[in-house]
Amino acid sequence: MIRTSTLARIALFVCSLLPLAATATAQSRIADLTRHPGAVPRRLVGYGLVTGLDGTGDRSLGVSGASTPSVRSVVNLLRRFEVEVPPEHLRLRNVAAVLVTAEVSPWMRASGRFDVQVAALGDAISLRGGVLWMTPLVEDVGREAVATAQGALFLADEGGRGFARRGNSARIPDGGVLEVDPESPPPPTTQLVLREPDLATATRIAAAIDAAFGAGRARVLDPGAVALSGAGGAGAPDLAFLAAVDTLRVRAESPPRIVIDAREGTVVAGGDLTIGAAVIQHQGITLQVGGAAADTSRGGGAGLLRVEPSASVRTVAAGLHAAGVRPQDLAPIFEALRASGALRAEVVVR
Repeated sequence: MIRTSTLARIALFVCSLLPLAATATAQSRIADLTRHPGAVPRRLVGYGLVTGLDGTGDRSLGVSGASTPSVRSVVNLLRRFEVEVPPEHLRLRNVAAVLVTAEVSPWMRASGRFDVQVAALGDAISLRGGVLWMTPLVEDVGREAVATAQGALFLADEGGRGFARRGNSARIPDGGVLEVDPESPPPPTTQLVLREPDLATATRIAAAIDAAFGAGRARVLDPGAVALSGAGGAGAPDLAFLAAVDTLRVRAESPPRIVIDAREGTVVAGGDLTIGAAVIQHQGITLQVGGAAADTSRGGGAGLLRVEPSASVRTVAAGLHAAGVRPQDLAPIFEALRASGALRAEVVVR
């Protein structure tokens, strides 16, 4: 009897914690919901060469008498090492001209490392297995280099399906090194800019700051910004205050959203998103949500996918995959569902 009573109390205690746990998971740090206006990333770009490719480089490098930018780049590279090779003698398939891009924090100092993205400029078949030659990175054309990038390229293993096998883009984790300090770091901010403007979220942020540090420390300017003030409601806030504000937690309701990878066909959505009654026809596939069952006695069911009304996005996506819908056709179908009013969510295609 005592054992049963103890277990019952424990179960009751655990159940009482569930609403608190749900509330905690629904809350987010202010730092995750906002940005500081001065935190504009420095965008860097450069032109470089990827070497070590297994015959999958720029095919134009093998053309007799080629004078393409790729060939001239290789010639100039060898000339820096005091090696003179006439362009017409180059027969290379293991080199590719690439564009190198990166974004770094405005507060990053010299010697800081960052990831870089690499994308082929020419007609290279694949960058897989290549190494980026040391490439200077600039903030704008004609300006001095502020960073360099080099290293082995990393391509996700995509199973060799379709055009993904080509691998014409890649990244280099920590492949960039900043070599010049920023000219003028941004001053302490007096505002918080919401990553996703929302009046209710902005109001909760201002209320949380006032509750923690006193009335008058935060004021909602509009759905996308909250103004901050120093102690006593005047002056610019100090860095310690801004750091403390970033750690506060508020409840933020994320808008319903569906993210679709048009290359792989991956669909990511909240578990409670459902689709209302609709009929969508696209590329020989008919999607019917709700309504009477179609007459398939005469073969009219070929290419027909029927799901129950208020079906979840997961169910519809699984059915479309089973019906053989191509990854690039998923986005138009969900966009059509949204346009018809059957889907109340934002569709993001990547």
